[in-house]
Amino acid sequence: MTGRSGLEIALEKVAFRYAEMVMGFDLRFAAGSVTAIMGPSGAGKSTLLNLVAGFEAPSGGRILIGGENVTGLPPAAHPVSMVFQENNLFSHLDVAANVGLGRSPSLKLSGEDRAAVSDALARTGLSGKEKRLPSALSGGERQRVALARVLVRDRPVLLLDEPFASLDAALRREMTDLVGELHSRIHMTILMVTHDEQDARQIADRVVRIEDGRIAGSDAVEAPSPGGRLPESGGE
Repeated sequence: MTGRSGLEIALEKVAFRYAEMVMGFDLRFAAGSVTAIMGPSGAGKSTLLNLVAGFEAPSGGRILIGGENVTGLPPAAHPVSMVFQENNLFSHLDVAANVGLGRSPSLKLSGEDRAAVSDALARTGLSGKEKRLPSALSGGERQRVALARVLVRDRPVLLLDEPFASLDAALRREMTDLVGELHSRIHMTILMVTHDEQDARQIADRVVRIEDGRIAGSDAVEAPSPGGRLPESGGE
């Protein structure tokens, strides 16, 4: 599984109303980049991800992914995978089946599909745990399963909505390192909502700050902090 290269994301004068707040986003994310989205609670960070994913439709403007206008299209038509703080695993399915859902919702998996699941589990450090149920996993392991499911979907854009917020500091660093390692291999375009400045600067190229539904600032990250993005591996 080689994965696709990331795609540019463009929000062109995108407007969205939530309760009394009128949000406006006008920015681009370079193909293959990693951007941390930061800001206070209720500022519109998750809404931005939901607009890119197609879970919300803007009231104005356009959303383009890889140059294609996806505004108003259903989520399935957006070349995007998303990982939430709640990992959305099915408690009655084992690890392999939960990952396999990313390949086939009916779990009718071909030999190629099963090989992709096995490869994703290996990449996320879950080999040997294929038959375990989510209840037998730690919080970090459950999020690894969610990331493995993303890998088998093979989408060029990955959206992370505070997926590691409920983990302790050591596990957050471990999971952020894993995302950095996966990016070095696959080069997805990644948008990651986080409240943690260190997590943001650990793997991000850029930090975008949102306040009151607007872009308040954008800063390039000169270099990852020690222990951040891992060097690219030579093999697949």
